Amino acid sequence: MSRHFTDSHAHLSSDKVFPAIDAILQRAAESNVRSIVNICTDIPSLQKGLSLIEKYPWVHHTAATTPHDVEKEGEAVFDTIAAAARNGSLVAVGETGLDYYYEHSNRAVQKDFLRRYLHLALECHLPTVIHCREAFADFFEILDAEYQINQRHAPGVLHCFTGTMTEAEQVIKRGWMLSLSGIVTFKKSTVLQQIACEIPLDQLLIETDTPYLAPQSHRGQPNEPAYLVETAAFIAHLKQIPIEDLARHTTLNAQKLFQLKDEGEE
Repeated sequence: MSRHFTDSHAHLSSDKVFPAIDAILQRAAESNVRSIVNICTDIPSLQKGLSLIEKYPWVHHTAATTPHDVEKEGEAVFDTIAAAARNGSLVAVGETGLDYYYEHSNRAVQKDFLRRYLHLALECHLPTVIHCREAFADFFEILDAEYQINQRHAPGVLHCFTGTMTEAEQVIKRGWMLSLSGIVTFKKSTVLQQIACEIPLDQLLIETDTPYLAPQSHRGQPNEPAYLVETAAFIAHLKQIPIEDLARHTTLNAQKLFQLKDEGEE
């Protein structure tokens, strides 16, 4: 059985990655990573990401200002990202969300931009990629309120999930995806490993968060999509299923969420 993987979250436009993008994507392809969702976080990273479309049609792009930077850059960038979403250049809106652990941006500003990006996703019929750290109560409150007000729902994913089992259950109950990164392979990530066992296969994504959070054997090194296979193998072992099954389910989930073409199609 073949195994093809989808990296649901990588910062390929990062200054730490983009200069070596051709070699990095070649290694990804050699590792059977057949599709990558590239997360753009400002205008330069969006421009670099979109420049890859012709050469690498299997790399797809999202955009939003992260909660870390919305107070400083959010207003200046929003219209450009909205235009890209409206003209069909993006497969999702994000990563947006709330981060109360670092709180680099004022909480009220984070909430305002989360609402604005949720509105944009609903308008453009796109999923949302969410960064949430120590802010789940406010995130769920805003998400539920906006969906009720708009009388519509849009799918989404909690990327690089590191919350509690209760928070994971709340995400699953809402029908959203949970994405796991190389953190799950770390020796002390026992709670996250338990959560990995409980996530339904049809709501699971896997990611690298390149160039961050390399899995255990590469820990401390710059991450890249080729290393996704280690994370996939670790999760498959936890769930006691063949890695081919994990690859197939997580790829199908990504195709469904981001409305991606099957890269095996002609």
